[in-house]
Amino acid sequence: MNQLSALFWARTKEYYRDKGSLIWSFVMPPLIIAVVALAFSREDPALFKVGLYPADQPPPVVEQSDYIQTVVFDDLVAAEQKVRHHQLDLLILTDGSHQYRYNPESQNAKVLRDLLNARNQHTAQADNAGWQGSELEGRKVRYVDWVIPGILGMNLMFSGLFGVGYVIVRYRKNGVLKRLQAAPVSPYSFLAAQVLSRLMIMLAVSIIIYVVSDWFIDFLMLGSYWNLLLIALTGNLCLLSLGLIVASRLSNEELANGLLNFLTFPMLLLSEVWFSLDGAPQWMSQVAQLLPLTHMVQAAREVMVEGATLGDISHHLVVMCVMTAVFLIISAKIFKWRSD
Repeated sequence: MNQLSALFWARTKEYYRDKGSLIWSFVMPPLIIAVVALAFSREDPALFKVGLYPADQPPPVVEQSDYIQTVVFDDLVAAEQKVRHHQLDLLILTDGSHQYRYNPESQNAKVLRDLLNARNQHTAQADNAGWQGSELEGRKVRYVDWVIPGILGMNLMFSGLFGVGYVIVRYRKNGVLKRLQAAPVSPYSFLAAQVLSRLMIMLAVSIIIYVVSDWFIDFLMLGSYWNLLLIALTGNLCLLSLGLIVASRLSNEELANGLLNFLTFPMLLLSEVWFSLDGAPQWMSQVAQLLPLTHMVQAAREVMVEGATLGDISHHLVVMCVMTAVFLIISAKIFKWRSD
């Protein structure tokens, strides 16, 4: 019992003397709660989602309703694609043509059309007269179709950050890197080998998971598999490079674990892994664009759900490539072999 008590208090003191882990335990949970509450605590969530193209000038029947959320689009093709896949209940053209687009298989679209037609019949307002609808048919995007890029991206994020970052920290703590320093190995070669090895494993695992899951679930895939593979490759490199920054100097595994979690939780919340940020504040969406997982998930989702081409997702690829280069340069510059 005395041995157990001594070991218990020794481990407890070791924990609270580790300021990094202690701060992480008390700061991060309230921060996560605050972010979720700020982004998704709308008191009256909208029942219907209506798109407006090209201007934010909804008809009075839409503008006066508290249960209709409006989204403005500057790309008609992209907006129509969302109608086809049941991601918009109705698309209203606000260019004076008094036309709207709808999917005949959508029950919400039927309710909105009845509401719009009833308004036309019982009012004499010119803005509500003469509305004509056009059908846009397409396969419904299930939640599983929408969320699968986020799940695969989340798996790559955890594997990349912890698979490289945490391992190198343990190598340094155990003296493995100190022995490697005596060999004719440069930091660039060592880090490149770690990244390439993990990259190959992660890509293979992701492909197997996708193929097996698709066999059972039949995911919606409108784009090119080659584009999807390119996104996975670029996103993997970016996340692995980010993990290397954490691993470049640390030798404390608990602090490294806290920092890696500090990087992963914002991406889980803001990178649209499980839910969209359409209802979140604008500044939150802008912050999300600074996260590598956001670009990987959005690019993969655009390819799978919207049939985006390589040109359509090129800006996501460019951002991830730039981030990768910056992360690799920083990690190589600050890398050290020893823990002292």
